[in-house]
Amino acid sequence: MTERVCYRRGEDPGALRAREWLVTNGLGGYASGTVGGQLTRRFHGHLVAALPPPRGRVLAVNALDESACGEDELEEMRLELGLPVFRYRAVEKRIVLPHGKNLALVSYRAREPLTLVVRPAFQIRAHEGRVDQPARDYPVSIDGGTCEIDRGTSLPILLVASAGVWRAVRPTLRTVRYRIEEDRGYDCEGPLVGPCELTMNLAAGEEATLALSADPWDPALDVEALRRGEEERRRALVAGRTGRTAELSLAADQFIVRKLSGAADEHTVVAGYHWFTDWGRDTMISLEGLCLCTGRHAVAARILRTFAGHVRDGLIPNLFPEAESQGLYHTADATLWFFHAIDRYTAVTGDRTLLAELLPLLRAIVRSHLRGTSFGIGVDPVDGLLRQGAEGYQLTWMDAKVDDWVVTPRRGKAVEINALFYNALRLLDRWAPGDRDIPRAAARLRESFNARFVAAGQDHLLDVVDPDDASLRPNQLLAVALPHPVLDRAYWEPMLRAVRRELLTPVGLRSLGPREPAYRASYEGDLRARDAAYHQGTVWAWLIGPFIDAWRKTFPGDDVRGLLAGFDAHMGDFGLGTIAEVFDAEAPHEPRGCIAQAWSVAEVLRCSLLE
Repeated sequence: MTERVCYRRGEDPGALRAREWLVTNGLGGYASGTVGGQLTRRFHGHLVAALPPPRGRVLAVNALDESACGEDELEEMRLELGLPVFRYRAVEKRIVLPHGKNLALVSYRAREPLTLVVRPAFQIRAHEGRVDQPARDYPVSIDGGTCEIDRGTSLPILLVASAGVWRAVRPTLRTVRYRIEEDRGYDCEGPLVGPCELTMNLAAGEEATLALSADPWDPALDVEALRRGEEERRRALVAGRTGRTAELSLAADQFIVRKLSGAADEHTVVAGYHWFTDWGRDTMISLEGLCLCTGRHAVAARILRTFAGHVRDGLIPNLFPEAESQGLYHTADATLWFFHAIDRYTAVTGDRTLLAELLPLLRAIVRSHLRGTSFGIGVDPVDGLLRQGAEGYQLTWMDAKVDDWVVTPRRGKAVEINALFYNALRLLDRWAPGDRDIPRAAARLRESFNARFVAAGQDHLLDVVDPDDASLRPNQLLAVALPHPVLDRAYWEPMLRAVRRELLTPVGLRSLGPREPAYRASYEGDLRARDAAYHQGTVWAWLIGPFIDAWRKTFPGDDVRGLLAGFDAHMGDFGLGTIAEVFDAEAPHEPRGCIAQAWSVAEVLRCSLLE
């Protein structure tokens, strides 16, 4: 069994609040909290339901206040198959979310005879809703082991206990201060209402289950069968894998979700927990690690078809905002990563059916880029390089923006955009030879790239040309890392040595060299302060993938396994069993941002399987 001990009594008490667990349901919903049970984020709760999936998320059950489960009673917290297990002095608590259901199963096994009182607490609101809204009344209806919480819609929240007695109580009110929200400059204090309580008298060894549901309840539902089924599903995910690859195979499962649409088999990728939705760029970069490295070939095909169905003006969506069905298209690179994802799918599966289906669309996408499309994205007829940029937009992956301030606009001809476009042109020429314009455009781009991005007297590439920006950034890695490198072989070694010297850390790569004037050592503070540092030195885990790909090409005899070792300890100190979005640029490289990020997990898993 895949197991990680995440906390034992006697450790630094700060770990009780710093370490967070996460369980997802395959719909975009989840349960999450701290090891010690404190609510430090607006997103913490025992059930965050996807209504509808994956972008209509609702905080359904915020907390369970349990009489025998206090912080001072906790002896150990561990993950078993990625699922949290809390061993308190008198009771062991487990949390399971069956796949594909807005349902959380919380089980309690008595370690000694005890009376356990559970008091659910609510502030039922939109996932990103303000926490400082006034307390609401939640009418309660009790029928045997079922307690129904009226949330003001046709679908109530249901609490179904296998043992014990429910009773409605005079609503208790407590105020929660969400520490991380306060640190990040958001509304941070709000009420939780407790309108009911469950009392269970359990003998030693006896187990009871509390089901929390935002779906219609079926009285015939076999809760124990659902729990066993989810555990078996997870065992299958790690079959034949151990250590980091087993843990990350479970973590990869967190991000793959079904979409509610006219097509029952549509899938997408949630870019990160707790607050990201599905992003085109993140999905395409993550596809190989999340799906192809875990045997989900059919799911990968569905994801590619899902995004193909949303192409407009030669672009796939940058993202789908929370609670909205229409995508935003302000991205210059997501569509080019789409070509890479299709190539990896075809190479790994050997299936060319999907490729044949998408070829007309891929040709149309390239034509749109050659003649020019939205947001200033188009080939410059003077040199054949792909340029991009529009006032007020940040079109590359370095996309931080605060109000009207675009922190890293990178307008012009960005190094990775041209590396990606060259790769896409070469792929299309291989897939559908015969169009002479495609290889001609690729050859011209390559010639101009090596003339413009390679600067005399520098060991690294320019980050942008027209206007020129010589900042040392990791984006240049894609000029070597992609299957069709645009950079001439003679320039690979000095560029990679500069990147390794200035940008490589134990948990990914810095987004800007520490000698650059705009460099920021830490990612913390309010939104403006964080976004000022987001791509100005902050370390990104996903960049370890392109770095390893480029290094293995350039130095094929080198052993790169040690470059991933830093992630092993990290997986036990922030988002448990998973990998964070970003880290501070300087040691000790504190994890920041989302506790679980799709492309972080995907790229570390993919590279781990290369060892």
